Amino acid sequence: MPKTLRPRPAATATKRTPARSGAKSSSERAAEIFQRFAAANPEPRGELVYANPFTLLVAVVLSAQATDAGVNKATEPLFKVADTPRKMLELGEEGLQERIKTIGLYRNKAKNVIGLSRALIAEHRGEVPRQREALEALPGVGRKTANVVLNTAFGEPTLAVDTHVFRVAHRLGLASGKTPLEVETGLLKVIPERYLQHAHHWLILHGRYVCQARRPRCDACVVCDLCTSRDKWFDCGPPKVAAQRKALS
Repeated sequence: MPKTLRPRPAATATKRTPARSGAKSSSERAAEIFQRFAAANPEPRGELVYANPFTLLVAVVLSAQATDAGVNKATEPLFKVADTPRKMLELGEEGLQERIKTIGLYRNKAKNVIGLSRALIAEHRGEVPRQREALEALPGVGRKTANVVLNTAFGEPTLAVDTHVFRVAHRLGLASGKTPLEVETGLLKVIPERYLQHAHHWLILHGRYVCQARRPRCDACVVCDLCTSRDKWFDCGPPKVAAQRKALS
């Protein structure tokens, strides 16, 4: 019989549910967590739509404080006319603003996209660089954006820490830093190398669709029995790989 979902008791909401992970080290726990993520979703994909490294870079810059769905809605017609730095410059800042005005902070983002397009032509022959320092020197590009581009476009084992990754890392006890960089550093210490290529996608998707901020879907979590978070409300049974796949589908 299926388990009955139980509302979180008010009197015990702050009590931790004991993890069923025995005396495993943090590295062993991390290995098991990512082994289950891999079993549930072997080939995770980011949700931003892009055609090449340049359009990926632009999409990530536009996605700051915006949803991927909202960015994709604006970039679908945009990338049909401006999928290279030169074409983006030809469009111009005002022309770009008009095409992305449904996205938050669109004026400043348009300025940055035009600026990085100009820099790519002047300094990198119109190509997106594969070096972190060069990426972070572009207008509107910080460490998180650089990590996404390095990982998704060039296959580098980098970790982009956004709000979802930050939350999941803390809830699962994978990292305890107070800043994105501290969390990134902590995650890199415990995640086995074989999982690093897809790690940030697994964490982002898990945070977006399962380990949500207001009401985590603990009943659909593939690592629920390994979790000791105070936000956990469900009495976990065996690992739920099938439930995780359904949640991500």
